[in-house]
Amino acid sequence: MSGYTHIGKVCDLIVTEHPPEKAALRRQLLAARRALSPESRAAAARALARSALALPELAGARTVAAYVSVGAEPGTHELLDALRAAGKRVLLPLLLPDNDLDWAAYEGPGSLAEAAHPGKMRLLEPSGPPLGPEAVTAADAVLLPGLAVDGRGMRLGRGGGSYDRVLARLERAGRHPALVVLLYDEEVVARVPEEPHDHPVQAVATPSGVARF
Repeated sequence: MSGYTHIGKVCDLIVTEHPPEKAALRRQLLAARRALSPESRAAAARALARSALALPELAGARTVAAYVSVGAEPGTHELLDALRAAGKRVLLPLLLPDNDLDWAAYEGPGSLAEAAHPGKMRLLEPSGPPLGPEAVTAADAVLLPGLAVDGRGMRLGRGGGSYDRVLARLERAGRHPALVVLLYDEEVVARVPEEPHDHPVQAVATPSGVARF
């Protein structure tokens, strides 16, 4: 790992010799998120927006594929508005029935609508016209949700596979946007379990700062 800015020590949540199954680590990390107070989440969201905006990969991007945080995820609402205010074209995902992602442009908080998906939590999605799953290939930077990242840049997601498809689509298209995962400080861990289809990210932004891999 290199390029740390203001992030504290790596949290040794798992050992490298015998990493636990992804499901067990996900349960551990989700429980820690649920334990955060609303005040702590709000403060983290403000700090995360400042950290992410300081990344040259975002400063130089014309189009950013992002997402709307839900539940106890690190908050992205302030970041989305700041990116739009800076003149960026911001794309947000629309969840499809097969867990793939379509995309639509973000036009401000009033353009988001609650969307219900059977068996899943309610999401906030853009209400503008869908642009198609391939729209993400126009992004100069992609902000990824996750639960953890390690010093190799390997990201642990929620396990739904939506962003595995996005990353595979980018690879097929020969596109290499900056991949940035947004996390809480404690979610930068020693190591996460990986599978052959997993793609490393180039950077992580947390409330305390950024790191590149």
